[in-house]
Amino acid sequence: MTDRAGTPAEPDPEPEQEPEPETGAQTGTGTESEGSDGGESATGAGGRRHWLRWGALGVSVVLLGAAGTGWWFYRKLDDNITTDTTAADELRRYEKERPSAVVSAARNILLIGSDTRSGEENRKYGKDRGTQRSDTVILLHLAADESGATAVSIPRDLMVTIPSCARTEGGGRTRERLAQFNWAFEWGGTACTIRTVEKLTGIRVDHHMVIDFQGFKKMVDAVDGVEVCLKEPVDDADAKLKLPAGRQTLDGEQALGFVRARKSLGNGSDTERMDRQQMFLGALVNKVQSDGVLLNPAKLYPVLDAATKSVTTDPGLDSLRDLYDLARTMRAIPTEKVQFLTVPRRPYTYNANRDELVQPAASELFRQLREDRPVVVTKAEPEESDGASSDGKPDDTGTPEPTTTPTFTGRNAAEGLCSQPSGGAVG
Repeated sequence: MTDRAGTPAEPDPEPEQEPEPETGAQTGTGTESEGSDGGESATGAGGRRHWLRWGALGVSVVLLGAAGTGWWFYRKLDDNITTDTTAADELRRYEKERPSAVVSAARNILLIGSDTRSGEENRKYGKDRGTQRSDTVILLHLAADESGATAVSIPRDLMVTIPSCARTEGGGRTRERLAQFNWAFEWGGTACTIRTVEKLTGIRVDHHMVIDFQGFKKMVDAVDGVEVCLKEPVDDADAKLKLPAGRQTLDGEQALGFVRARKSLGNGSDTERMDRQQMFLGALVNKVQSDGVLLNPAKLYPVLDAATKSVTTDPGLDSLRDLYDLARTMRAIPTEKVQFLTVPRRPYTYNANRDELVQPAASELFRQLREDRPVVVTKAEPEESDGASSDGKPDDTGTPEPTTTPTFTGRNAAEGLCSQPSGGAVG
């Protein structure tokens, strides 16, 4: 006879009195012995051990199931993301001519809104001619210490030097030439746009994200819409937008029309449209942060699903882990420290329908971002149209002594669309 450890045991002095096996411990059916005074019998304790074991196993199964579900969601979101290897290959070809990062911990991300008409859904916004232009381009600078974010809009009609680029259609290469900025995307795609921005600003673009009409709509719908206030009703057939005056929440389709509309809101200029885009993006950031989306898995998943399905990124941002790190950085920044402005510009000397940079204000802005130094934005005066005063400082400061922190006209994400009179939004 051996004990439960498998070692020899002393023989029982009265074998005929040897107790029955502990069926409670063996099979889990043991109960307290009859006539007990409430004390726990060996069979009762065995039953509890049995249920503890099965309880632990059940919890493990639930946890493994939850982990498996979480992994499934993770893989699904991760697989949604499209990687732009074409741009990465082209940029590597020109690595020697690209600017170097001045502050390695700071990040500069180029956000490109594509006006492609390809695909069934996008085709309704215009005829698909096989090409696309950058409808919106924003250079997003994230400070190294994560204390702030500065989003700089680059006008699509800004006259810039576009370098020689590999053509996205038909093969061959373009020649370097002076042209309006959004032609870079049409001729040479993302890589050509990035190289044009770097040539213009001297700022190294670390990452890029391209989003089309459908992606923008899905993002807005995922957060249950964004509130705006309109001073006058809008009826714009080109933007497919018809809205009454007053406070209202726009769904994705309406929001797309709102940020694309040009002829029916304000004075019809691209300047006002960029202002409206900046205000809307600020309101979207504010909605995400204030509505607890980033902290609520039930709300966060639809946003992540919409975002990951609609973006094309460089290899350095093409995983859910990378995008989460970016979202974590943005979440840590107070909305009043998320700033929006347009690069200082004015009507082009030779064509009033185009733009040119205002100097030295533009160069001063680019230097601050390049060196990860502070940039301050203030509300634009109603008569302003170039995005900054000629010296890069507020108009109401006169001619003060130079300061180390230049100021530009713009806004921050804490200023909602219902507190700004510009672009058709009113308080």
